Amino acid sequence: MELKYALVHEWLTPKAKGGSELVVQEILKYIDAELYALIDFQSTNPDSYLYKRTIGTTFLQHFPLARNGVQKYLPLLPIAIEQLDLRPYDVILSSSHAVAKGILTSPHQLHICYCHTPMRYAWDLTWDYLEGDRKGQGISGIVTRYILHRLRQWDVTSANRVDYFIANSHHTARRIWRCYRREAKVIYPPVNIDRFQKLTIQRSQKSDFYLTVCRLVSYKKIALIVQAFNKLQKPLIVIGEGSQIKQIRALAQSNVRILGWQPHSVVEEYMAKAKAFVYAACEDFGIALVEAQACGTPVIAYQQGGASETVRDIRDCTQTGTGLLFAEQTVNAIVEAVETFEKYQSQISMEQCYLQASKFSPTIFKKSYLEFIDQCGQEFSLKLKFKSKQLSQTQQI
Repeated sequence: MELKYALVHEWLTPKAKGGSELVVQEILKYIDAELYALIDFQSTNPDSYLYKRTIGTTFLQHFPLARNGVQKYLPLLPIAIEQLDLRPYDVILSSSHAVAKGILTSPHQLHICYCHTPMRYAWDLTWDYLEGDRKGQGISGIVTRYILHRLRQWDVTSANRVDYFIANSHHTARRIWRCYRREAKVIYPPVNIDRFQKLTIQRSQKSDFYLTVCRLVSYKKIALIVQAFNKLQKPLIVIGEGSQIKQIRALAQSNVRILGWQPHSVVEEYMAKAKAFVYAACEDFGIALVEAQACGTPVIAYQQGGASETVRDIRDCTQTGTGLLFAEQTVNAIVEAVETFEKYQSQISMEQCYLQASKFSPTIFKKSYLEFIDQCGQEFSLKLKFKSKQLSQTQQI
């Protein structure tokens, strides 16, 4: 009998184009699953691969300003995801960075969650969330803290609805264990490295500037990078938009250019020509770091999180190094890292950068993901048969 699959994600909007959305897109290429989300504004977007696709949504779809993000309705997210009726399906696949894993299932349904991160604003980024928002101050701050407390409780409870966890890195797997006390299989997300291969250019054609690309929000630590390059007086290009863009522009001296949002073609061109890609955030995986290496561009990154799994420090890997890692999220640490990188730069091979990036290709993701889904299905079937046999024996007694 052919199994029926459902795939659940948090939200599908034109602005949501991160790693989690790339995982959803990749899964749909080889699993015939019906798609569900809290909100969907992609099935009506002619530029989206989801255009005209039938997508199940929740009551939040009709809330004011939902298109710009449902995070503003944070207390309602757990209730909303639980309203999705997935009873017709045999296998539930969730792609979760907030509440998607919290869908309700029956005992006979297999639920496999690809977890990009435990809910960040309820766990690791609680203090950033409170300090960076007016809701974190005064009476509203007390209310917000209570809401986050209840979210953490729900988050742990809903983790028990998942039969098998997949993590996008060993760093995320450790966080899943810390938050939920659940083991997770590590399967790195797919990075479309083929679109960067043609951009790999000769070292002589590299420009003299450094590059960083990301959302300009507090936890990305862009301000630290800008301050470091103000001190170094070396050219830096910053691409991205976000709540801190005005602050970043105010910090930047003449050697730093803030380009704001740019289309993929422009980002790719800068990535290919940059002397190095600089990143100071602690990412669960960090697709941009792999994309830079796919262009043959070395990476200078904070060593915590996914960077320690995707970037090979030239000081430790003299033959296969692809960049340099620094230990602290401080201006001085970034300054020292850039100066050290320039001493080792000639030893970093563009070919090694591309070879390192190729370890995270869609082909490898597909093979690992499908094999794990099949393995989980077999284990789950055996468990159901065993429980059914136990129940039958109990009834006979």
